[in-house]
Amino acid sequence: MTAAAERFATARQAADAVLFEGYVLYPYRASSAKNRMRWQFGVLVPPVWASASGEPVLQRTEILMEPRADAALHGELRFLHAQRRTVERILIDGEFEPTDELRLPDRVLVPWDEGVEERVEVSVDIAALTAEDVVLPFTVPATEDSEVVTGADGFPAGRVVRRRERLEGVLRLSAEELPGPYRVLRLTAVAENTGSALASRREEALPHALVSAHLMLRLTAGYFVSMTDPPEWAKAAVAECRNENTWPVLAGDDGAANVVLSSPIILEDHPRIAPESPGALYDATEIDEILALRTAALTDEEKRQARGTDDRAAAVIDLADSMPPEVMERLHGAVRALREVTGPQDSPAAVPETPWWDPGADASVDPVRDRVMVGDTWVAAGSRVVLRPGRRRTDAQDLFLQGRSAQVEAVLHDVDGGVHLAVTVDGDPGAEIRREQGRFLYFQPDELAPLEDA
Repeated sequence: MTAAAERFATARQAADAVLFEGYVLYPYRASSAKNRMRWQFGVLVPPVWASASGEPVLQRTEILMEPRADAALHGELRFLHAQRRTVERILIDGEFEPTDELRLPDRVLVPWDEGVEERVEVSVDIAALTAEDVVLPFTVPATEDSEVVTGADGFPAGRVVRRRERLEGVLRLSAEELPGPYRVLRLTAVAENTGSALASRREEALPHALVSAHLMLRLTAGYFVSMTDPPEWAKAAVAECRNENTWPVLAGDDGAANVVLSSPIILEDHPRIAPESPGALYDATEIDEILALRTAALTDEEKRQARGTDDRAAAVIDLADSMPPEVMERLHGAVRALREVTGPQDSPAAVPETPWWDPGADASVDPVRDRVMVGDTWVAAGSRVVLRPGRRRTDAQDLFLQGRSAQVEAVLHDVDGGVHLAVTVDGDPGAEIRREQGRFLYFQPDELAPLEDA
């Protein structure tokens, strides 16, 4: 592992999820409608296209830090460089011509924009940074290469041509000491696309853009201050920090505050990838089980198309096809924390007879006998009321019940102390079924009025 990799080992797991979030979406085929609009997060476009489209040209990170006297700052700017892939078939004379599709035994190749990871690294002593700003221009040169692919007969069937355009940018770092009883610095880091490429369409600008751009920062000695949950003494200074198109969170090992991940996707401090996750699926990490099941259920032809779309999509197909039952079972659910049950193990009180969410678990409430004051009238199960749905906290279907009479079936209390009345509407032919199934309409006390004749 390189020195840079060791500095950000823990943060890199979450950063990788940011880098490839939405890279290719289920069903992982280029022909899918949702895969035709690419690159949604952290896109920094060339200035000319930014002025025409309104998309950002830079990310600005500001965060407070408490470095020690001999501290150094390590930074790593990461982004994807869009690599345009075209497909060509071979002709009888050995020449090649562009094609929309090249069918091979194991996959179907089509034109596609791949993402190549790029990094810009910087290291500077804090003492030097407070004395002078650091400006680090960088350039990624244009490249082109081709790869001949063979058919089932072992002879060349065509080739894949990959082109990357020139990309230019700059990373600026500065630090300012703030007045106060503590030695606190405000660190400013700006990543900017400075390219001069002209573009009349977004598709033309993307090969010159920094895609999924994000920044990792590490102090060798000292701490960063949380922007999400700062200490009381730092709240005023944190409020004055300006972050544009990105948000910094703490991401150090074991909850340490010496590493920051500044991401275009808003995260909480110390983000973590669930240990049950079997690998990158690029389409929202909280639904790995659903994606794995649906991917495994794709037809053979759909899997061939996905494998030809991108190497990362092919890896997803292979992962779903090879996932053992015990790994799939772990995706079904996990317990993150347990609370201790007090009392002797042989005591009946140690094992609750009803779950916490069941009204029977709390003897202080009784949906059938409880009552609530509405205006100057007590309302309980059996009371008849007129419905007056509140427009700000209801849906269109409830608004159709405005002025209808109903019968209260139960008075319910939620865990936040709120009161809800379960009702059945007069004239509803399904009222008896609702009572049998316990499926009612729910309103708050100020959304109904007692019937005068009740």
